[in-house]
Formats: sequence, structure tokens, C-alpha cells
Amino acid sequence: MNWDPTRLPDQSDRTFVVTGATAGIGYFAAEQLAAAGAHVVLAGRSAAKLETARAAISGQVPDATTSAVVVDLASLASVDRAAAELATLPRLDGILLNGGAMDLRRGATTADGLPELLGTHVVANVALLAGVLPTLVASGETHGQSRIVHTSTGFVGRFRVSIDDASAGERTGVREYTKAKAITEVLAFELDRRLRRAGTPVASLVARPGIGVDARTPRRPGIRDEHTPSRRNPFTPFAQGKDTAAWSAVRALTDPAATGGEYYGPTGSMRGLPVPVTPADLTAKADAALVASLWNQIEALARVTLPVGVRTGG
Repeated sequence: MNWDPTRLPDQSDRTFVVTGATAGIGYFAAEQLAAAGAHVVLAGRSAAKLETARAAISGQVPDATTSAVVVDLASLASVDRAAAELATLPRLDGILLNGGAMDLRRGATTADGLPELLGTHVVANVALLAGVLPTLVASGETHGQSRIVHTSTGFVGRFRVSIDDASAGERTGVREYTKAKAITEVLAFELDRRLRRAGTPVASLVARPGIGVDARTPRRPGIRDEHTPSRRNPFTPFAQGKDTAAWSAVRALTDPAATGGEYYGPTGSMRGLPVPVTPADLTAKADAALVASLWNQIEALARVTLPVGVRTGG
């Protein structure tokens, strides 16, 4: 289908959760979903920033309906509390797993002693999904397929990293980040396969944003204004704003034609309209033994078992 990211299909009556929703791509994904009529649950670690984000969305979308859930992805206890709260939602049509630490200094750890990038981009998301998957299933059975959208990066296709041992370190922070996202992709594709085999009405997809830079991002009070820090980026002349960087994830959540196991990204390597793209061989062609090993490793680190085969009978 022809896809216009500025004219989304009507999302009235639908509910989406967006993690990392207080800034950047997560904020703009939430704003775009709200503008299409969805109820959006903003998730982030600061209650004050969540209220600022809700106010900013209301400034752009006066009739927006939003709510907020505090979650610190660097703490499994916090993730468990947030998952329990989200599980009480009467309807949940999709979740965008966008949040995660972006401190690329090596050696940082979470409250649970995990490498920070692995802990916040992979382990926390699996723990969160373990809590909300039954709610996604119930909504899928009643209202049509629910979706899980995992965010990745084009770095996965550019850097050679080893993913056999999830907890093993890499030489640089960028490679640590790339490894976390590569594991994310492996788990996302395997999750979709397992959901399909179980006949579960939930799809798992992946999206990457390209490069979104502050200099090209629209102003929003408290989100992107004269009071918020701005990062210089050497790719600015070739990149896009964080509003358009959100398009791939939003399409994966809302395109009626999207299917589980698909990967969405910009038409160009750094920017462009959101289209289905081909994942890197590292993740798309991972052998079954490696996939099973990573699945077991991450479940153990998250202290959960993903309830993939759960059915509610709705």
C-alpha cells in the first residue's frame, strides 16, 4: 500500500505503550500515535518528564488522550512494577520498545549488576513483555492482532560483533550498543516465530530509525527547545529530525498490511520514508542453536519465562 506517515490510519479506540517517551524518537512516536486518535501510554523513568511530554503532546494535539507509567529500565524491580500496572489496561494494541540507556561508556551497570546497554535495551524489554504479553493477547483475541515493535539500529549491519555470549563485553561502547541491538533483532524474530506456532494473535516486528538529529528536530516545549541540551552530530547535513526518525516504528505499529517478522526502516540509510527493509545476515540467518541459547540466556537474566503460548479464551 502507499504509505503517508503524515496521514496515519485512524487509531481511535486503540491503546499503545511507548517506552522512552519523554524525548527524541519515543516522544514523536507518541505524538504521532495520539494525533491519529490512539490513547498513548507514555513510559519513562521521570514522572516530571512524563508530565512535560504529555503537556507537549496536548499542545500539538488538543484532543489527545494520554497517560503515563514510570519505569526505570535499569532496574528490574521498576520494570516489574510497571509491567504489573500496564497489565491492568483494559486494552493494549501495541507496545513500542524504544527506551534504553545511550551512555556508551564501557563498564556502566544497571541496578541489577547487568551491563547497562544489554540490561536496558534487551533484558528489561523481555521482563516487560513477560508482564504485558497476556494483555496483548487478550486485546488481539478481541480486537484483532496486537503488535510488539522492537527498535534496532543500522549499526547491526555495519559492525561485526559476536552475540554467542550475551553478557560478554565488546571493545567499545558503540560495539556494545550494536551487540545489544543485534540480540534484540534475534529475539524479536524468534518471538514472532514462536507466537505464530502457538497461534497467538500478537505479531513481533523490528524497526530502525536511521539517524535523527537535534538540529533537524521540531521544537516542542520541554522536549526540544532553548532549555534542552542539543547534541552536535557530524551527520546533520545528511540526516533527519527525530520526528521523521519515528516513522518506521509508527508504521510497524499501525500499517494494516504489516505482518509479524517484518523489519521497517527509512528508504535511505540515514533518512527517508518508512519501508520494509532486509535485516542483516547476522540476525536474520542466525542458526537455531544460537537463537535458542540467546533466548535462554536473556530469560535467565530477566528472571522470567515469556508466556508465548498463553491464550485467554477471549
